[in-house]
Amino acid sequence: MSLPTVLFWERRDVPGAEHVLFGDGFARGTVLAAEPVPFVCRYEVQTDPDQAAARAATRVDVRAEGAGWARTVHLELAAGRWRVTGFEQGDLDAALVAAGHARAGRPGCDDPDQFYGAFDASLAGSPFFRSLPVRRLGLPGAEAGVSHRISVALILAPSLEVVQGDQIFTPLGGDRLRFADETLSADLVCDPEGFVVDYPGLARRVTAAV
Repeated sequence: MSLPTVLFWERRDVPGAEHVLFGDGFARGTVLAAEPVPFVCRYEVQTDPDQAAARAATRVDVRAEGAGWARTVHLELAAGRWRVTGFEQGDLDAALVAAGHARAGRPGCDDPDQFYGAFDASLAGSPFFRSLPVRRLGLPGAEAGVSHRISVALILAPSLEVVQGDQIFTPLGGDRLRFADETLSADLVCDPEGFVVDYPGLARRVTAAV
């Protein structure tokens, strides 16, 4: 059994950071961000035991909390479908409105059937979660210029509302690949294992995999 690995990223879009500890079959991480309101987000991920560590999530638990509020969401992949449950304490909307932002959606989702065929879950703003499909698809060293489109159950932060999202990954050669979704496109730098090193406009890794 191999020792767990630690990765740490510094946010570039807002003051914040992400730390993750992962090993065979699990990952535990923490996201800190100062916007849209200051919050901490802790997650635990169970990965597919038939694959190498940190390649495909089968269960995700996330808890986000800030001043006067806390939210949790649980996702579990079973028979090709994500089961999603959410819970809220306090009033995130009051904090968002006081900071000049729009109200948030409820944690979880009303229609999990929208995720049928989505084999990946992703936490918005997390370079670790962005790395999971890169590893699952074996994109480091893959043929340049060939795009891979996936559907994901996307967990928004800090609301923990879960929405369906489409993501496209295109290897560019070497350690670079292009990521695109409905709102943005960025050329990422990944290490040979597929973990994001540099995500322009979002985060930069400040530790090697140790």
